[in-house]
Amino acid sequence: MAESAPTLQAATIIYNPTIAQLPPVKNIVLVHGAFVDGSGWRPVFDILTKKGYKVSVVQQPLTSYEADLQAVKRVIDAQDGPCVLVAHSYGGAIITEAGNDPKVTALVYIAAHAPDAGENEADNGKKFPAAYKSLQKGADGKDNIAPESFAADFAADLPAVDANFTAHAQMPITDSVFHHVIVNPAWKTKPSWYMVAGADRIINPDLERMYAKRANSVTVEVAGASHSIYQSRPKEVSALIEKASAGK
Repeated sequence: MAESAPTLQAATIIYNPTIAQLPPVKNIVLVHGAFVDGSGWRPVFDILTKKGYKVSVVQQPLTSYEADLQAVKRVIDAQDGPCVLVAHSYGGAIITEAGNDPKVTALVYIAAHAPDAGENEADNGKKFPAAYKSLQKGADGKDNIAPESFAADFAADLPAVDANFTAHAQMPITDSVFHHVIVNPAWKTKPSWYMVAGADRIINPDLERMYAKRANSVTVEVAGASHSIYQSRPKEVSALIEKASAGK
């Protein structure tokens, strides 16, 4: 059933009526994706904390999947009660495993990977090729996006000054993380919410739609949003997180 809300006027919202009402959860854990750090969550952090949520931002090292998973688990362990786990991009593969923690009540995927058991995001990306061609693979096994192409491919709807800064503040990521095979996907046992970035060039929006449909997620699609949707559309992202915290 389609429904519109003041904070989601640009979004197409698909509600999943099979998700049961959950007690309100005030602890929110935000997990960043590849090439960036947690600072991109600042707009969402500001919105949610002003509304009384307790928000923690994970800073993964991007050196290995296991190191990133442990970074997320440490933050989950530090929560004083139930939490909603939110991820962008590659971070989705991390919360797909980390979300099995009993403290996690809901998963929120923001233009993020949500592999099934036996899958990895690299192979899924080959099935749904993305538009960007700017990935640079270093001799040291680290990847980044060519800075001159970053704005167009990653952050087309961010102000130019912000996109340019992010392009030159990238965190190189170990290529092997994209090939980590998921063992126990939490979205099979935990309710999930998914935001599709309609103009994403890093992850094919059709792959995002497949992930959302397969996980039976409450789904929001934001037309024209780039891969940087977590920065460029903080009101829409925060509204979806609030819905997940309330089980709506």
